Amino acid sequence: MSLPSATSYDLVVVGSGPTGSTYVREVYDHHPTARILLLDAGPRLSDPPGGHVKNIPDPGERARAQRASEGPGPAGRPGTWLLGAPDLPAAALSTNVGGMGAHWTGACPRPGGGERIGFVPAAEMDAHLTRAEQLLCVDSHAFDQAPFADEVRGRLSALLDAGRPVHRRVAPMPLAVTGRPDGAHVWSGTDVVLGPAARDERVEIADRCLCPRVVLDAGTATGVMVRDLVTGEERAITARAVVVAADALRTPQLLHASGIRPPALGRYLNDQPQIVHAARLPDDVVTAHRAVTGRTRDEDGAIVPQSGVSWVPYTDAHPFHGQVMQLDASPVPLADDTAVEPGAIVGLGWFCAKDVTADDRVEFDDTTADAYGMPAMRVHHRYTERDLTAIEQAKKAVAEAAAAVGVPLDDSPVLLPAGSSLHYQGTTRMGPADDGTSVCDGHSRVWNTRGLWVAGNNVIPTATACNPTLTSVALAVRGARSLVDHLRSTAGHGGAARQTAADTAETSRTDTDQTAAP
Repeated sequence: MSLPSATSYDLVVVGSGPTGSTYVREVYDHHPTARILLLDAGPRLSDPPGGHVKNIPDPGERARAQRASEGPGPAGRPGTWLLGAPDLPAAALSTNVGGMGAHWTGACPRPGGGERIGFVPAAEMDAHLTRAEQLLCVDSHAFDQAPFADEVRGRLSALLDAGRPVHRRVAPMPLAVTGRPDGAHVWSGTDVVLGPAARDERVEIADRCLCPRVVLDAGTATGVMVRDLVTGEERAITARAVVVAADALRTPQLLHASGIRPPALGRYLNDQPQIVHAARLPDDVVTAHRAVTGRTRDEDGAIVPQSGVSWVPYTDAHPFHGQVMQLDASPVPLADDTAVEPGAIVGLGWFCAKDVTADDRVEFDDTTADAYGMPAMRVHHRYTERDLTAIEQAKKAVAEAAAAVGVPLDDSPVLLPAGSSLHYQGTTRMGPADDGTSVCDGHSRVWNTRGLWVAGNNVIPTATACNPTLTSVALAVRGARSLVDHLRSTAGHGGAARQTAADTAETSRTDTDQTAAP
C-alpha cells in the first residue's frame, strides 16, 4: 500500500483494531457523507481486511499471516511480538490490519460490580454494550452442544453460584463468532466490525503506513503525518477529527510524540494477573457422555464444536474473572488432543483485578528511538501487597474450581508472567473531570485538545478482571456519537478541524452529565 490517495479527510483513525474500526463503522453509519481514512503500520492479512487469522483454512497460510503480524521484535504468542519490557516480560503486540482483533480468543463478557465505570450512566452504558455485541456478533450459545460443556458448567455452578445474582452466575462465555450458512462458526475479526465500510469508497484503509505525529494548531488536532513504511515517504494529512486507537502502549506513545502530554499520560497501566490450572473430567463422565465430532478447523476454517468456553463472572464478593476453555478455544495448547477425548481436558484461567496505581506506567524516551523511529518505551510495573494477596486468593479459588471439574493435572495453579493477559488498560484513561488523573473525558475526547479522541482498552479507568474488548468497543460507540456531533457542527469549515464555542467548552469541562467519580 502506498500513501493515502488524498490529503484531506473528515476523519482519520490511527489503528485498525476493534475500537478504531468501531469509530469508522459508527461514523460511516451515522454520517453518510464523511470521508474516512483508517491507518495501520502493519500489513493487510486478508480480504476483506481485518479478518481473523484462525479462519484461514490452510495451516501454512495461517502461519504466514501470523508471522506477518509479528512486527520488529522477537515473536511472542503466534501473531504477536514481544515488547521486551523487564517489568512486563510477556507484554506482546500485534502489528497488522485488524490489530489484536485478528488474533484474539473472542471472549466478550459484560463487566459487573466494581468493573463498571461509575461516572457513565448505567442505562447508557448497557445500551452501548448491546451495540458493541452487535458490532462484534457476540453469541452466548454458539457452542451449547460442545462435548461436556454442560457437565463443566454444572460442576462449576454447584461450587460457585450460591448467592450470586442470576446474571452473574456460571454461564457459557459470550463469544465474538460469526455463523456460516452450513451452521458452523468462525471467529469475528475487525472485518465484521467494519462491515460494509470496508468496501465503500468513502473509507480508505492504508496499511504499512505509520502515523508518527498528530498535527496540532493552537490546541486543535488538524490532521496527522503519515509515513509509508515501504518507501519512507511522508505526507501531511488534514482532517476535521482524529482518533488514536493504537493500543494501550502505542496510543500514549503517539500522543507523547505529538507533544500532547497531560500528567496522566501513560500512567495507571493495568495488566490483569492471570492464574492458570487444568483438570481432566473423570473417566466415568467421559465414558457416559462421549461425543466425538468429525470437524477440524484445518479442514475449512470453522471452529471445532468441542470449543466449549465457560464463564465465571466477576463479582465484588468473588473478584476474579474465570475463563474456562476446552481445547481449540485456548490460545495455548492444553494437552495432546490425540491422546484424550475432545473436550475432556479443561483449562481454567482466573484473572485478577489489578490494584491500579499511577506508578504503574509506560514512559517514553525522546533521546532513544524504537524500531519505528518513535520514542522508546520503558514500562514500570509491580504487584502491590493488595495484588499479592489477591493472587493467592485466586490460586485458592481456581484450585477449588479445578477440583470441582475433575482431576487436577498439576500440583498447584501457576501465575503466568506479567503481561500474559494481553489486556493492557488505563494508559489514556477517561475521567469525569480534568484533574490530572485522566487523559480524556467520558466521551473519550482528549482534555484540552480539540478534535482528538482516543480509543482502546487504554481508556478504561476501572480495575477490571474480565476481558476488556467488549467494554472498550462500547466506550468507542459512546465516543463515536460525540464525534459525529462534532463533524456535523464543523461542516463547511474545510479540512482543518474547527469547533464551535459550545463544542470547545465541551472538551474542557467536567462531565456534568455524569453522577459519580470513579
